[in-house]
Amino acid sequence: MNEEIGSLIKSLRKERKMTLKEVSKKTNLSISFLSQVERSLCSITLLSLRKISEALEVSPSYFFPDNIQVDEGMIRRASEEQTIQKQSFTYSDLSGNVSDPLFVPVLVTLLPGDKRGIPFSHEGQEFIYVIDGTLTIILNENEYDLYSGDSIHLDSSKPHNWFNKTENPIKFLFVSTTNSS
Repeated sequence: MNEEIGSLIKSLRKERKMTLKEVSKKTNLSISFLSQVERSLCSITLLSLRKISEALEVSPSYFFPDNIQVDEGMIRRASEEQTIQKQSFTYSDLSGNVSDPLFVPVLVTLLPGDKRGIPFSHEGQEFIYVIDGTLTIILNENEYDLYSGDSIHLDSSKPHNWFNKTENPIKFLFVSTTNSS
């Protein structure tokens, strides 16, 4: 899957007549990282894919084909699920190939002991609904445990992070707004 994404990013970037340096400036991602992604030498996180999508002016779902367009919206079949796996994270884009989405829904599976790294902030809002397991959220240096059925809606400009400090996988729905609104 990452091989296809890298190839799509590169061809879209060239189609837009953009250099790696221009994409780097728009995304705050290093040129070397972008080059490695395009050549399928490293994995990409959903956050990095969102930044690249915004720089290239497409929805993140552009990189997940096989959705059915209908007059009222987009149907995404579970059997056609496309995922990005980065070490022990799995992201499944649920949005379909909607152009100019106001939000991006993603199903995340977080394996035991995994974490997102240090708290960070960005524009927009996020909504998380825990489907299964206990998800630990760090928000403004405070730690909260969310259990199956719990949810949180937060301002993404506040430093935040999530991780799994349990022995079991966690599944949660992650919905974030895009910066294009």
